[in-house]
Formats: sequence, C-alpha cells, structure tokens
Amino acid sequence: MKNPLTVTEALEKLRTYCVYQERCHKEVKNKLYQLDMIPQAIEQIVGTLVAENYLNESRFAQQFAHGKFSIKHWGKIRITKELKARNISDYDIQKALKALDTDAYLTKIEAISEKKWVQLSQISVQAKKEKLYNYLVYRGWETALIYEQINRLSAKN
Repeated sequence: MKNPLTVTEALEKLRTYCVYQERCHKEVKNKLYQLDMIPQAIEQIVGTLVAENYLNESRFAQQFAHGKFSIKHWGKIRITKELKARNISDYDIQKALKALDTDAYLTKIEAISEKKWVQLSQISVQAKKEKLYNYLVYRGWETALIYEQINRLSAKN
C-alpha cells in the first residue's frame, strides 16, 4: 500500500497540474480523490489554489469555449452542455460565450458546412441535408443557423 500524500505534497502536485492547462474545480477535486485525499484536505487545497489564482472557473470557461470552438468546431449549445457538465456557473458560461467573436462564429459554421456538403457529394440532396443537419447538431450549432446553411447550400445546387 502506498503512503498517502500530505496536504503540502498534494498541493504541489495540483499546482503543477493546474499550470499545465486551465482546470475547473471538478477536475481538480476528481484528481484529489484519485490521490486518496480526505474531503477536508480537498476543500483546503481547492481553496488555496483559488486564492493563489491557479484555479479560476471564469478563466477556465473562456479558454474551454475558445478552444472547443476553434479546434473542435463546436457550437454554443455543445460548449454550454459540456461546461454545465463540469459544474460551471451560468454566469461564467454566458460570459465565455459572449467572448466568442460573432463574425468568426458565423464564418466557422459556413466553412464547416461547405466542407461537409462537398464530402457528401455522392448522395441525394435530401440525404445530404439530413446528414449535414445531424453533423451540425452533434457539434452543438443552433438549429436556425443550421437551416440557414442547409438552405444556402442546397440553393447553390
């Protein structure tokens, strides 16, 4: 059996963990549970990390939203759902979504819609529309924007 970590050792480990990439409270608590820390120690460590600005849920939400939007091409619905799953407050979620550039957001859905539409060139228009719709819904784009793209692309053909 391994020796449990002291609060100081665990705090050092978690500082490194938080420096590597932005983390939310839930991820940090899960990591501490994996390290077999008791609940009082977990609360103390999380409090210290917040006080030292290693943990900041608002900053986490903004970086998460920006990263998932620009790298994974997620829409606001999927980003919101994933942030809620990490127990991020509605206030921080709204703030993070507002930080996404509206022009870039619309440009992104156009670009990924066109790319997917071209990939689906061997099937009927109706099947293309359905597949494009499902593709964009899975990535969390708003229904109104999806229909706009489908209408725009199908009008070209």
